[in-house]
Amino acid sequence: MNNTKLIALLPDLASFILIVEEGSFTAAAKKLDVTPSALSKMVTRLEHSLSVKLFERTTRKLIITQSGQQVYDQAIIMVNAAKQAVELSTSDHTEMRGALTVAAPEAFLNSVLQPFVVPFLKKYPDIQLKLRAADGEIDIIRHNIDVAFKLTDKPDENLVLKEIGSTNLVLCASPEYLAQRTTPMHPTELSHHDCLYLAENDRDHIWDFFKDDEYHSIAVKGRYAVNHSQMRLTGVKNDLGIGIFHDFVIADALKRGEVIQVLEDWTIKSNYHGGVAMQYAQTKYMPARLRAFINYVTEELKGRLFDNGNNSGTE
Repeated sequence: MNNTKLIALLPDLASFILIVEEGSFTAAAKKLDVTPSALSKMVTRLEHSLSVKLFERTTRKLIITQSGQQVYDQAIIMVNAAKQAVELSTSDHTEMRGALTVAAPEAFLNSVLQPFVVPFLKKYPDIQLKLRAADGEIDIIRHNIDVAFKLTDKPDENLVLKEIGSTNLVLCASPEYLAQRTTPMHPTELSHHDCLYLAENDRDHIWDFFKDDEYHSIAVKGRYAVNHSQMRLTGVKNDLGIGIFHDFVIADALKRGEVIQVLEDWTIKSNYHGGVAMQYAQTKYMPARLRAFINYVTEELKGRLFDNGNNSGTE
């Protein structure tokens, strides 16, 4: 496809993105101030130009096809790049102003980033900060996120990586619970205990333990499971069982003696285990507000629960 034909497709691709995000022709048409039938014809034209089917149309809903999803994933990159191009011509790019969208796992957002929010906003009164709790995979390009924090030993190789430390998983219980049920001395003993886990997927009740050359995969059970760290911690403090937490979530409760760590000589691994990575898109023209946020968080996190790491990649 030559550039002339490609340029003609760009408005249709932008409209296609809005249809996907709104979930219907009617909702997208209202935002674009056109008729739903006009958008339907546009999609038919786009499908013909790309030689793919973008939607499965039913009387009740619009379902994007696998090919349509692939087109959407590429088109959203195009739109985000266009936004950056427009921004380069504005003062928002060089001045400490404008909106920042930051994504992080719920536990990290609440326990680590939350204390920095108010001081940062007071220091930079013209910056608008949007925080998004995002457990699991975070696609910063597709979801238009400026910077994402990930707890992983496999960061995205296509993004700039700034390592700000590491995190381990900790098992703990209240002193009262352990007094009543005894302290487990080996992972296999957890089958006799009530355990609190995440309940995000079918494998969250499987805990993997490592020590030297020894490995155990334990299926735990309990009366309470929740994928919110503070609610899980409240349950543990109230003697509901043994819970699993990141070290930064449980540190203060351990210091105060509200909970006691168990099986501390074992390493626990999960999808949210390993390095603490701050990642953002590669660019030669980083907005000043993003640079300010990265520098601020990096400085504030020095010596706080983490061993400060080094940069990897280029900026």
